[in-house]
Amino acid sequence: MQLLKSLLFNLFLYSGIIFIFLIALPTLLLPARFALMFGKILGYYVIFLVKVFLNVTVEVRGANNIPKTEKYFVASAHQSMFETFALQAILNYPVFILKKELLKIPLFGLYLKKIKSIEIVREITTKDNLNFFDRVAQIIKNENRPLLIFPQGTRVKTDERPPFKKGVGRIYEALNISCMPIALNSGNVWPKKGIIKYPGKIIISLLDPIKPGLNRDEFIKNLENKIYEEIKNIS
Repeated sequence: MQLLKSLLFNLFLYSGIIFIFLIALPTLLLPARFALMFGKILGYYVIFLVKVFLNVTVEVRGANNIPKTEKYFVASAHQSMFETFALQAILNYPVFILKKELLKIPLFGLYLKKIKSIEIVREITTKDNLNFFDRVAQIIKNENRPLLIFPQGTRVKTDERPPFKKGVGRIYEALNISCMPIALNSGNVWPKKGIIKYPGKIIISLLDPIKPGLNRDEFIKNLENKIYEEIKNIS
C-alpha cells in the first residue's frame, strides 16, 4: 500500500512540476518576481501532496524568528528534496546556491537563471569560484531576498552528522549579516534514497538567528550545534 501511495505521489509531483513550469513560461520574459511567485506556488503544492498522498502533517516552528527589518541568510539542514520546495513557501523568495550542472537542465535551468540562483562548480578551482563569495555578497546586497544554503553540502540521513562545509563560514564573513539556522526531520518521511515514502510528521524548525561578528570557526561550530541539537529533539 505504501508503495502505491508513493508511486501516486511521484506521479502527481513530477507531472505537477512540469505543468507549473509550462504555465509559467511567460514569466521568463517578465520581471523575476513573477517567476518567483510560481516557485512559491510549487512549494505549497508539494506540501499539499505530502499531506494528501502520504498522510504527512507539516509543522513550521519558530516563524517569529525570521528577521523582519534586516537582511539575513538561511542555513538549513538537508535530508530530502522536500525542503528545496517547501522552504520557498515559508521564506521570502530565497536565493539558492546550486550546482552549475543544474543550469543545463532544459527549461528548469532557464528558471534558475531567471530567479538569480548562484551557481558553483564543486571540488575544483575555476575563475568563477575564485570570486564566488564576492558575487554572493553583491547579489544579496542588491536583492531584498534571503540567501538559502545547505551547509551539509548534500542530502544526509536523519541520524548522520557530517561536519558543515567551510564555505558557510566564508559566506557569513562576506555578508556580515545574521544567519537563521533551520533544523528539520524530512528524511523520516522522504528518504534520500528509494522510491517509498512514509507517513508521519515533518517539523521545520526556524531557530534564533546567529548575529554577525563571530569568527569563521566559532560561527560554524555554533551553527552545527544549534541545528544538530534541534534535529535530535524533533527526530
